[in-house]
Amino acid sequence: MALYVLGDTHLSFGVPEKPMDIFQGWENYQVLLEENWKKVISPEDTIVLAGDISWGMNLEQAKADFAFLHQLAGTKIILKGNHDYWWNSMKKMTDFFKANGFDSLHILHNNCYAYEGYGLCGTRGWVNIAGETDAHGRPIDPKQSGNAKVLAREQQRLRVSLQSAVNQNLKPIAFLHYPP
Repeated sequence: MALYVLGDTHLSFGVPEKPMDIFQGWENYQVLLEENWKKVISPEDTIVLAGDISWGMNLEQAKADFAFLHQLAGTKIILKGNHDYWWNSMKKMTDFFKANGFDSLHILHNNCYAYEGYGLCGTRGWVNIAGETDAHGRPIDPKQSGNAKVLAREQQRLRVSLQSAVNQNLKPIAFLHYPP
């Protein structure tokens, strides 16, 4: 039983008009992902999918990507990335997974997932870079850009997730889509 993390799968089975393999280094990536997953991951393993999972714009467009992930071995814990436009309320996503039989997929959002005495916690995160400039080279005030508001919301989500682990007497491990 092992724990793995993988981010930025950018699957596009449900939206074939948005392939990633148009970019250098992404050629045949979905086939390579599946082949390597099958070599490494066992049914007893847990995989945190740290965001940017699907290019689908809604749950229905992402359905083929979830089906692909579901048929792969292991328990998958999903957290939001900045390109997960399909992301919805926890209830809608949980109901969608249940209705489609995706019982190997679990949402990590304002909660934690228990694993071997640990609480898997996480959120998307965000960036708020001092010294950032706009397209014309003018400085962007992080407090005025909207980034500070998003970052504060993501910090609160992480606090809630971490507290969820503590409340269950689990040792928290945090995962973020954006680096801290």
